[in-house]
Amino acid sequence: MKLNHGLHLAYSTNIHRGEDWQQTFDSLNQHTLAVREQVCPNAPYAIGLRLSDVASRELSEPANLIAFQRWLDEHECYIFTINGFPFGRFHGSRVKEQVYVPDWTTHARLEYTNRLFDLLAKLVPEGVDGSISTVPCSFKEFIQTKDQVRAMRANLWSCVDHVARLSEQSGKKLHLGLEPEPLCYLETSAETVRFFEEMRADRPHDASLSEHLGVNYDTCHLAVEFEEPRDVIQSFQHHGIKISKLHFSSALKVRPTPEVRQALNSFADDIYFHQVIARGIDGTITRHKDLDVALSLAADLNSQPAEEWRIHFHIPLHSQPTPHFDNTSDHILGVMDLLKENPHLCSHLEMETYTWEVMPSELKNRSVVDQLVGEYHWCLDQLATRGLHRVN
Repeated sequence: MKLNHGLHLAYSTNIHRGEDWQQTFDSLNQHTLAVREQVCPNAPYAIGLRLSDVASRELSEPANLIAFQRWLDEHECYIFTINGFPFGRFHGSRVKEQVYVPDWTTHARLEYTNRLFDLLAKLVPEGVDGSISTVPCSFKEFIQTKDQVRAMRANLWSCVDHVARLSEQSGKKLHLGLEPEPLCYLETSAETVRFFEEMRADRPHDASLSEHLGVNYDTCHLAVEFEEPRDVIQSFQHHGIKISKLHFSSALKVRPTPEVRQALNSFADDIYFHQVIARGIDGTITRHKDLDVALSLAADLNSQPAEEWRIHFHIPLHSQPTPHFDNTSDHILGVMDLLKENPHLCSHLEMETYTWEVMPSELKNRSVVDQLVGEYHWCLDQLATRGLHRVN
């Protein structure tokens, strides 16, 4: 939906199953329109579209694309952003490290992302920027050689060139956002800055990088890294890195007592990675690949006690703290405060709580539509208190 200062807000439809175009389109009809009816029935409604590789190929067929454009017009909906992070299956079976495959070392990731931009250039309305979010280059464990790093930069430059041409041809501002994530090649803001400096060194006088490649700032991911919003934003701005999109998402935050660790077992699923960053009493940071790994190590009586765990598990934005579990909504609010100070910081806002199917029952005691409506209400209330949304 359209907010004050030219901001756009949507939820990412990666919460729904959508492994091909028909399944994606069915989800839009079944869920997205139902959410729209409750939160924005009388004004243009923004959709944060998730397209798999298969769905993007099928939507690229002229008949499907024309039919979808007509559907958008009929329902007064519009696309301003596409989630291009998950390439393949994202629900119902083991995802884990496969969510980063293919990564930016491969031509397959480049082809897929370019195809998404081809679609976005035709879908995004006149006068609205178009963004796509993507994997943070790769998973750290996958990158073993300097040749792989050079390949990632070369493929990203090829994508930047494609986006620059499309932007010029279409007259629309299009940009790609790399999404830093725990244990990935781009994990922290410092690693992200270093990578962008390496990209610039490849083509020192090419201004298209700053215009068409930026960061998709996921508030869950950088909160898990114990980073502070103002530090992150100031660092990106100082180094001329575009904020392509802001993902509003919240992580689990706990004191890992034996009782809490027992309760955390209900969050350790077989579908997604739930990286854990532990901060000790002395401030030392320990990284664990997955929640089950962290729980297993903590069960060892000789393990070093941690003061706090932050867990990469996206929980509903409106979730309230419990005796066992806290959340990182303070990081989201910190980003919103910065957006209040500078509404032109980033115009693309997206709520991204994709873990609906694997949430413990206590967090899933309503329908997915009602949960999404609850997230909208929480988010819009917070934005309204900062003058970023007009309450009717």
